[in-house]
Amino acid sequence: MAESTVWWLMAGTVIAVELLTGTFYLLMLSLGLVGAAIAAHLGATVPTQLVVAAMLGGGLVVAWRSYKKHQPPALPAGANRDVNLDIGETLLVEAWNEDGPSTAKYRGALWNVSLRAGTVSTPGLHRIVEVVGSRLVVEKL
Repeated sequence: MAESTVWWLMAGTVIAVELLTGTFYLLMLSLGLVGAAIAAHLGATVPTQLVVAAMLGGGLVVAWRSYKKHQPPALPAGANRDVNLDIGETLLVEAWNEDGPSTAKYRGALWNVSLRAGTVSTPGLHRIVEVVGSRLVVEKL
């Protein structure tokens, strides 16, 4: 069996394991194995193929880790506009109860509404900042 075939089989195996586990770093390692397979096709020696696999796969893992480290953390699902399209929408709160929460009509139904911590309870237009179950957390516009 040709050396490049072994590298391609290892790359395919790592990709299959990645699909089963969902570990994105395995995709980076599989790219290193693909690089070694290409080096084998170009006639590189086995030690050179190993160095290509290690340097390319390891370098991509380090690069991806560095990239992810510098990204802001994801918002929780209840406050993430990508997950919940109600975030950022406005609604009218006509009055607040004395104990804090209120109800407001939003999307044709009555919703329980509470204020974000540190926000003053005044009637008027409010922006939805989070959805917790069937309760909308809002802040004054």
